[in-house]
Amino acid sequence: MIERIFKVPDVYDDSVFLFGARQTGKTTLLMNLFPNSMFYDLLENNTYERMRRNPSLLRQELANATEGTVVIIDEIQLIPELLNEVHWLIVRQGIHFVLSGSSARKMKRKGVNTLGGRAARNILYPLVSAEIPDFDLIRAINHGMLPKLYLTGNEKLLKKRMQAYISVYLREEIIAEALVRKLSSFNRFLEVAALTNGEIVNYKNLAQSCGIDAKTVKEYFTILEETMVGYMIPAFTKTIKRRVNQSPKFYYFDVAIPNYLLHRHNLQPGSDDFGHAFEHLMIEELIAYLGYNDIEKRLSYWHTYDGYEVDAVLGDAEVAIEFKSSSEVQSKHLKGLKAFSEEHPEARLIIVSMDVAPRLFNGVEVMPAMHFLKELWQNRII
Repeated sequence: MIERIFKVPDVYDDSVFLFGARQTGKTTLLMNLFPNSMFYDLLENNTYERMRRNPSLLRQELANATEGTVVIIDEIQLIPELLNEVHWLIVRQGIHFVLSGSSARKMKRKGVNTLGGRAARNILYPLVSAEIPDFDLIRAINHGMLPKLYLTGNEKLLKKRMQAYISVYLREEIIAEALVRKLSSFNRFLEVAALTNGEIVNYKNLAQSCGIDAKTVKEYFTILEETMVGYMIPAFTKTIKRRVNQSPKFYYFDVAIPNYLLHRHNLQPGSDDFGHAFEHLMIEELIAYLGYNDIEKRLSYWHTYDGYEVDAVLGDAEVAIEFKSSSEVQSKHLKGLKAFSEEHPEARLIIVSMDVAPRLFNGVEVMPAMHFLKELWQNRII
């Protein structure tokens, strides 16, 4: 079994929220960490119907629980009204809760009790390279990092699982929460968002491609963010002399999603599609690393109007990273990093590639992908 890096911190001292997209492994992790705790699974029909009809049952069933007892409620967003009972039980009985969910949107929309700061917010991401002893980069780029997808050995089964994930979760569940009214336009949006995955967001162009207005496109992106399905990466806007683009970039939370939506499969080094997926996977790792380690360094990207770009900027220009799936980095690949260095000379410059060995090239650290990932998770990048 894969041991996860995230350990649900301080649950015996305080309550916690644990958010994360479906199938990132939240339920499995919690059952392994707290095998003897009372567990309310709101995806179970009987439990859901019972608690939905009468949320006060939670208080009644925990009336004899002692102070410090840990209780888990899985998919809390399905019955956000339970949070009033949770709040009472935390304050009056000293019970500690782990409240997991795949979306905070429903709770935000209803304006429900968020426990007044009594539960810390945490996120569980898909698998990361440091959690897999025999991590296979090519497999990760093709399968994605959701546990059920990465571990799938059969290609036909992989396709079925991807199809089920997209249709059941990204479409039906979002519709079921009444987040969108027209399934056809949202389906089209998912596909167009995949086409522009990792690109600078242009709401007007996307709206024209989807046949909807720009306001609706913005709302759809907000839905994907709040249901943990995607991330907006902001632009690094600190300028010295070059004008920079200030629009964000969008990435789905796992590379498997654009792979499926764009019919990408059997990706191998040397193709443009592999290059896009390679960059996406590395961005995923950076997001998870910063999140798990509570590092208050913003992840952004840099793109100038005269065509220079850096894929990832960490903190206040402390580290600048470019991702190139080339087998050997050449001078032409360094243009963006060199331009960034002219404006931010103190920045550490790294290019991550498919090179066979690390080297220093014209002041830029060339790191093979596997070497970079090892350095990242051993806290030697930032």
